[in-house]
Amino acid sequence: MKIQKTNVARLLDRDKVPYELIPYDFDESDLGAAHVAEALGEDVRQVFKTIVLHGDRTGHLVCVVPGNAEVDLKKAARVSGNKKVEPLPLKELLPTTGYIRGGCSPIGMKKHFPTYVDRSAADHPHIYVSAGQRGLQVRIAPADLLREARAELADLAAGGE
Repeated sequence: MKIQKTNVARLLDRDKVPYELIPYDFDESDLGAAHVAEALGEDVRQVFKTIVLHGDRTGHLVCVVPGNAEVDLKKAARVSGNKKVEPLPLKELLPTTGYIRGGCSPIGMKKHFPTYVDRSAADHPHIYVSAGQRGLQVRIAPADLLREARAELADLAAGGE
């Protein structure tokens, strides 16, 4: 099966970053990370989701957290220099990032926003993030993701095991 290259893949190729595109069957009614992990046959703690927030002082920011956890809004506010952050309304996701729900990648957004990856990413030799469309993930080393997304590791996760 020929996998269509996404903008994420083109950016990674341009920067000579090693990665692998992994297609999976997605369900429009269940776009959650647990479903993605199951479809990939991977540990949900290695399948990271991209959450876009809006801070009261800095504007938009991006948090990348493991699939078994949620973003702790207080931690995200603290690390990003905000008093308060809240999730970006879904209707603003596409115009703000260029991505749709279930296909939002921390790489290649319309504009670069401050990006934070949960520190648990460093526990794995590789993690998965969206390749920029539903049904396609990119397998990448955490250090490469941090460099490509111009991100920093931070304590972001609430919950999870």
